[in-house]
Amino acid sequence: MSTAKKEQTEILNWASKDGEFRRQQSVFRDQIVDEPGAKFAPERDRYHLYVSLACPWAHRTLMVRELKGLQDFITVSVVDYLLLDKGWKFSTSEECPGAIPDTVNNASYLSDLYFKVNPEYSGRFTVPVLWDKKLNTLVNNESSEIIRMLNTCFDKFLPDDKKAINYYPENLRAEIDELNEWVYDTVNNGVYKSGFATSQQAYENNVYPLFKSLDRIEDILSKSDYLVANTFTEADIRLFTTIVRFDPVYHGHFKCNAKSIEKDYPNILKWARRIYQMPGVAGTVNMDHIKKHYYMSHRQINPTQVVPIGTGPDLSLPIN
Repeated sequence: MSTAKKEQTEILNWASKDGEFRRQQSVFRDQIVDEPGAKFAPERDRYHLYVSLACPWAHRTLMVRELKGLQDFITVSVVDYLLLDKGWKFSTSEECPGAIPDTVNNASYLSDLYFKVNPEYSGRFTVPVLWDKKLNTLVNNESSEIIRMLNTCFDKFLPDDKKAINYYPENLRAEIDELNEWVYDTVNNGVYKSGFATSQQAYENNVYPLFKSLDRIEDILSKSDYLVANTFTEADIRLFTTIVRFDPVYHGHFKCNAKSIEKDYPNILKWARRIYQMPGVAGTVNMDHIKKHYYMSHRQINPTQVVPIGTGPDLSLPIN
């Protein structure tokens, strides 16, 4: 098999031999900490985010950066929506509207960054990536940890209104952690485990728990505006990026079609509109990148690369 063909096969063959999709664990797990002598200390314009506007995991980091007002502290590059044989690539805005080239390392592909840090790296090249421009290295590529760093690490530089925002308050951490655990497994990752399954059994093992959890979330939101203690927390942010992609992508492309958000989950829809209409959030949602990425990149699922015209529910409508 040619090298190019081998790379293509490895990238497109997401499921294991038993038909189940198992997500790779992130391996770069350093932390920004506001402590004397810290290797990665919070500083203005020291850090850079590499993201995809299509990726729900990367989307989390963009939301927190926006909501916390960290635009002057953390710069951003946006990869092309199309993920093909060589992985995420950097394109100009003319080639791919919405893309932002890598002005930090001038990389052509995201993989260049991983190899720059570790020439022997053999894992997948995933977004988001938090990069340190001062030490010229990769800090972290785990979205759940990046959003917690952005949540508090730069607070000493921020005005009081932004400093007061805390998406992981100490008194709610146990509840947030408990909810995050089952939402991640059955919803955030559940749509992928359903969509990338290559056997009927593997698909059904995951799609039924997905909708059981959506029903559970619907019930929570029938009694509260937000998921934990009626307070907007990281639990809402982590779920929102999946829900905004559900009807336009996961419902059809990933065969998660037992129900839809727009027709079957009125409280989840109201909650999604509430978050989408927060200042700055709508600007982090790029439906063009989202739809084109999934339908054109996953050729093992959609070999024609035809992109459906539907964009899901209008989240800008007034909340009833």
